[in-house]
Amino acid sequence: MLYFLQQLKSRNEILFYFGSFCWLMAAACLVLAQYYPTQVHKVNAWIKPFKFAASIALYAFTMAWFVAYLPNFNVQLFNWSIVVLLGFEWVYIAIQAGRGQLSHFNISTPTYALLYGLMAAAATLVALYTAYIGWLFFTNEFTTLPNYYVWAIRLGIVLFVVFSFEGFVMGARLSHTIGGADGGPGIPILHWSTRFGDPRVAHFIGMHALQILPLVSYYVLRNTKATWVLATVYALLALFTLIRALQGKPLLAQPTLYKHTPKT
Repeated sequence: MLYFLQQLKSRNEILFYFGSFCWLMAAACLVLAQYYPTQVHKVNAWIKPFKFAASIALYAFTMAWFVAYLPNFNVQLFNWSIVVLLGFEWVYIAIQAGRGQLSHFNISTPTYALLYGLMAAAATLVALYTAYIGWLFFTNEFTTLPNYYVWAIRLGIVLFVVFSFEGFVMGARLSHTIGGADGGPGIPILHWSTRFGDPRVAHFIGMHALQILPLVSYYVLRNTKATWVLATVYALLALFTLIRALQGKPLLAQPTLYKHTPKT
């Protein structure tokens, strides 16, 4: 791990420090969750900024590693774009958590509606920038890298972008629950609904193809065809969870308790 962090810092110092800061904020949110019981939709208010800080940290570290492979790429422009766009998103989420208010889907006042719109715009710009990087990976040759690893990066970026835009499914509804209201029972930490459809499952699975496909391909599969098979199965899994959510069905259903009535 120490070697990885040293290499990451040498590849992209700005995103290394930004990602490290986000990991620290994720840890801080977990601490705050223990001492401040404020809840939003029946979930501790600090869980959402924790999840976003961890997700942003993973993205920053991953892209810091990938863009170092690109020739003639404006790394500084990309770095600061990510810091500003995702930094703004996380700060607003954290501020709203501290106030016990919703950040996402909150259009209760003109100010909240504007800030929510800006968050959506920031996420969209990050997805589009990532799509551009994906295009660069498709149009450049990387003779020093294993072919299976390059394809894993390409396919991981494709799935990341597709399921980033799947977030508009939730944005259009102003809700992350289909078939019921937000705030019901959910699995620990992630709080995906165990009673109704939850598009966040597909959003999560699809976006983290960015890390999973390259890691599994490079360290386990080490084969281009096997990488394609993995990516296909992975995409079908993400699609399955999305279809299930749109049908109002949870990924992991909460067991229904039946009261036994003895026969007379």
